[in-house]
Amino acid sequence: MSQPACTTVGLVGLGLVGTALASRLRAAGFTCVGCDLNPDARERFAAAGYDVAATPAEVAARAATVLLAVMDTRSVEAVVDGDANAQGQGGLLAGWFGPDGGRKVSQPLTLIDCSTGDPQRLAQLAARLAARGIDFIEAPLSGSSQQIADGDATLLLGGEAAALARAAPVLDALSPQRFHAGGAGMGARAKLATNLVLGLNRAVLAEGLVFAERLGIAPATFLEMVKNSPARSEAAFAKGDKMVQGDFTPQSRIRQHLKDVELMLAAAARVHQSLPLTQAHAALLHGAVAAGDGDLDNAAVIKQIRRSHRSP
Repeated sequence: MSQPACTTVGLVGLGLVGTALASRLRAAGFTCVGCDLNPDARERFAAAGYDVAATPAEVAARAATVLLAVMDTRSVEAVVDGDANAQGQGGLLAGWFGPDGGRKVSQPLTLIDCSTGDPQRLAQLAARLAARGIDFIEAPLSGSSQQIADGDATLLLGGEAAALARAAPVLDALSPQRFHAGGAGMGARAKLATNLVLGLNRAVLAEGLVFAERLGIAPATFLEMVKNSPARSEAAFAKGDKMVQGDFTPQSRIRQHLKDVELMLAAAARVHQSLPLTQAHAALLHGAVAAGDGDLDNAAVIKQIRRSHRSP
């Protein structure tokens, strides 16, 4: 593993993914300073022994490398530019640059976006930041927050090779598994495509478990059959026990995956590609959110399939 060139890394977004990333960074010898709009998230982060900042600008003033673990690309843009009502004073750019446009930070500036976002808007953001000398790296992770914390998630990278080399110590800390998909926007495209496969695998596993149960096969028994047959999948090992036990404590949330699925459908429409299975999956997830399951773990998709049971 590369050795850290500087010891402080900023983090905006202190939810499941953000706290998992912080644990990886701390284990690698970095100090983290983070912020979040949610006061409960800030309190949990501070209680875990991390430094907390009031705004992204304060994070940027203390760290030349900042990771984002926010909901979507709109949130990424807001973190970079600041709240429009505050005339940008709370954003990362305000922490890195003075009112005259001069840099406040002497070190190379790097923004690493770990969210799953809109490829086109991220490419535009990357070009805008590059004009100001800021490296922008897409680094969405394929895996749950627990897999991220354990170092088992995979980074799907988009950005310039030179920027990735400069950020190697931080990227090494986040995950040993990395794939460079190409330039800005390609990390998001890779994440959407892999999430399509992953999400459908979860939904198929849930449907198979409910189907087997209706046929009189105990869910735990059927899950063991799946794990030891050609029907096995990563979803069976990562989510099967949660489905069988009804443990929907979130490691990743249904509403977040629905956001990704909607991005998939929008991207498919732009390239004139039909995604019939993903359209069915979107309807399933919309039903789960409408039923109040949006903040449960993705394994809770099995609840929506059970709700679709037809009486004879």
